[in-house]
Amino acid sequence: MKKIILIVAAMALTVFAANAQDMAQATATAQDANSALLLGDNETALAGFQAALTQAEACGEEGAELVSTCKDIIPKIMLSMGKDQIKAKNFDAALEKVNAAIAAAKEYGAEETLEKAEALVPSIKMSKANELLNAKDFAGAAEAFKGILESDPTNGAAAVRLGAALSASGKVEEAKAAYETAIANGQEKAAAKPLSNIYVKEAQAFLKANKFKEAIEAADKSNSYLENANAYKMAASAATKLGDKAAATEYYEKYLEVAPNAKDANGIICTLAVLYQQAGNKAKAIENYQKIVTDPQYGETAKAQLAALNK
Repeated sequence: MKKIILIVAAMALTVFAANAQDMAQATATAQDANSALLLGDNETALAGFQAALTQAEACGEEGAELVSTCKDIIPKIMLSMGKDQIKAKNFDAALEKVNAAIAAAKEYGAEETLEKAEALVPSIKMSKANELLNAKDFAGAAEAFKGILESDPTNGAAAVRLGAALSASGKVEEAKAAYETAIANGQEKAAAKPLSNIYVKEAQAFLKANKFKEAIEAADKSNSYLENANAYKMAASAATKLGDKAAATEYYEKYLEVAPNAKDANGIICTLAVLYQQAGNKAKAIENYQKIVTDPQYGETAKAQLAALNK
């Protein structure tokens, strides 16, 4: 019996010595990894801490503290590597590294790093999409912004940029929908102008095609988002073609309110004077003719009409 006890004791000492040697190796590996980290060599540091983690886990309770340290630092290194890729504008690589950090943080229970990494993902995706848009890869940018909105339908900034990418791709109806989404999510100021411009272009196309009713509808839509002098002018022209002088007068007045210093302002004033004169509004006709009596082009006409109106 005594001999058996001695054999067991000898075995225990052997195991203890082996564990001590393994722990020393794990500690040395971690120290080398830390040195690499201090030198800014994240790749070597990451590989080292991952190796140290495996070695420390094999040491059981004795390696528990080192295991905890490795599990805390590994996701942090991955996140740092992701940030380095962001600085280099390698957004696909950045997303890969940050996602790896997220996975490691979840596995190791590194809640603080997990929160930071997850918060970084949307900005990486936005940066990549913006890069594509700036490079005029409109199809690629549109897909990237759509991906962002799938994850976060309330991202108004992404919706604005999606509208820009779709509009540049000629997908006007989709662009309108994207801008509407942007407006619904706090980006009214950013989305109003491009939406207004889309409808101005439509009004112009309808006017050229002699679709005067549609031209007015598009111009009105443009002005509903942001007042646009060109939209008022086109609406006035379309109304004139339709014989709706009252509407034409209203639109021309709006045009001058928005663009009082337009190059053709005096010409529009002359047109308004004629419209008021035809409508029997003598006072408004006189008011407008008086504004252009000194104009080189319209002055003589204004003087003649004023003389006739003042008889």
